[in-house]
Amino acid sequence: MGFHTIAGAAFRALTARKDGPSLYDVCDPLLLDYGDAHLGKFYKTALGNPALRSLLRRTGLPQLRDEGRLQRLRAALLSARDDDAPDWAAIGQPVAELMDTIDVRHPQPKPAPANGHAPDLGEIEKIIRTCGAHLLRSFSRNGFIPTYAAFNLIGDPDMGGREMVMALTGLNSRGYKNSTLLFNLARIFIAHSPARALINPPWRGIAEPMWQPMQIRHRSAYYDAFFTEALLGFVETGLASVDQAGAARRAISEMVDFCLKVSAEAVPSHDGSTVNVITALAPLPHPRFSKFFSQIKQDLGFGIYVPDCDTTACAFSAATQAGSDDPILEQPLLDFYSGLQVRKGANEPRVTVPLNDNVDYEGGVVTWIDNLRGDRPYGNDLDPTLNLDILEVSFRNLRRWKVIETPQRLTTVHRIIGFQKRLVESGAFTNPRSHIYYLPELYSAYFGRCYAAFIALPTAARQAIDPDGTFEFIRIRVLAYVQTELITHEMNAFDAALALMALAHLGAELASFAAPLACIVAQTGEGGRHGPYKAYEWNKMKTPTRILVGGPEVTSAFVLMGLALARGVMMRGGRGG
Repeated sequence: MGFHTIAGAAFRALTARKDGPSLYDVCDPLLLDYGDAHLGKFYKTALGNPALRSLLRRTGLPQLRDEGRLQRLRAALLSARDDDAPDWAAIGQPVAELMDTIDVRHPQPKPAPANGHAPDLGEIEKIIRTCGAHLLRSFSRNGFIPTYAAFNLIGDPDMGGREMVMALTGLNSRGYKNSTLLFNLARIFIAHSPARALINPPWRGIAEPMWQPMQIRHRSAYYDAFFTEALLGFVETGLASVDQAGAARRAISEMVDFCLKVSAEAVPSHDGSTVNVITALAPLPHPRFSKFFSQIKQDLGFGIYVPDCDTTACAFSAATQAGSDDPILEQPLLDFYSGLQVRKGANEPRVTVPLNDNVDYEGGVVTWIDNLRGDRPYGNDLDPTLNLDILEVSFRNLRRWKVIETPQRLTTVHRIIGFQKRLVESGAFTNPRSHIYYLPELYSAYFGRCYAAFIALPTAARQAIDPDGTFEFIRIRVLAYVQTELITHEMNAFDAALALMALAHLGAELASFAAPLACIVAQTGEGGRHGPYKAYEWNKMKTPTRILVGGPEVTSAFVLMGLALARGVMMRGGRGG
């Protein structure tokens, strides 16, 4: 956004004609000094801060001129504030009715003209070196490679009133319910305010740029696992200098140690045993939060973190690729995951927040893991991309975990593959609603990553794992989606990197690489002083509002991996796979 666009949107928000009660007219009398301490703190910190108050104070809702409707909304807020055991479905209803007026849509990129030729190998190798150097420089400066979170207060397009009530009734933490309720109330006013143009400006491509001025730096084993893979890829290209290769290996060793030791946590398994998994955020001070967030995270309702299946799978996979022999890797995770696998007709109480209930969950593994105290603040949900990561780590540890030789483990794998087949067969994998934490484009790239681990297995193992040819069926469908949808429309650098990962892993012709390669080359330097590229949406939370996770280093890592794969295809003579 240019200065004049920002100034114009701010001026319109500050001078708008008020047409009904504002967010602050509704909430100030109820939440400034009363009741549930967390609800009041959250309101004052997140929604009542001076900057947002100045932008939204003149935005009123005409619907709330109806005195009966206004009183129902206030009564719901009073129940959330005062009741010992609130009826969250009833509390959410008046907010859900108002949410029907929100018009928030997924991006719809314009068709892009065909690009006739790919950049030459020299340009590609130069950018690989630039991105690799960026990651190593960041690790050297910070002692880790940071990732950032940013709040988009307009919310997620897949979160309507119905889904908001699902979240209120399915989440376990009262603080998380409070923040979900108030964030969704606020987004109604934001959607009707000229300030919307500041909070949710348009962008190019699919992945959302993280332009928001307030971003929360943090560290997680999930991110370290990902950066480990990127640096392994950098070293494997042979483009790193001797000093860079040494620095990369030291960083990889430290990040694997952070994943498997610092972030390890013992949890109860379904069979009564105890299993070591990888927590989403290690105890303080290890997450390396920016000072601002470390002071207010408890007030915002993010005080409890529990392990998750995705962080565990990706950490184990990265460590395996790095050659680690840590004893934690000997645990056959499939035995643990089988206890978190959904069976037909038994989604409850396993999936308590079914935001993607357009998907058949049977065979899928849920996201969150109870800690030893039994905490599960986010309830539970089920994400397709996470389940690809479980397959991928199982393929990398096939021999170590005796997957083929153990019928129960092989059955768990077969059921996850069946879940993926139904998802792709229905076409639901292309629908953003089907994904809890990721984009369909990232699902496509991560299927490519999973497919590469599968195809590297011996023929007999592939036959035992996939006797019906499901992986080939999914490969064809995902590749068609990338070739006919993603790369034929306008992309940003992050979209293009995801496209290259899918194209290279899934056997596309080199000609189809031209558009994403050209996009990446053209946008090199867009990150300014922060790095070669801007920060984009890598993953997200849909509750309590739309929280994006990414960073300039994340984009560099994805671009590095996408270009390294494309370079490999070019050097082999023209076909991925």
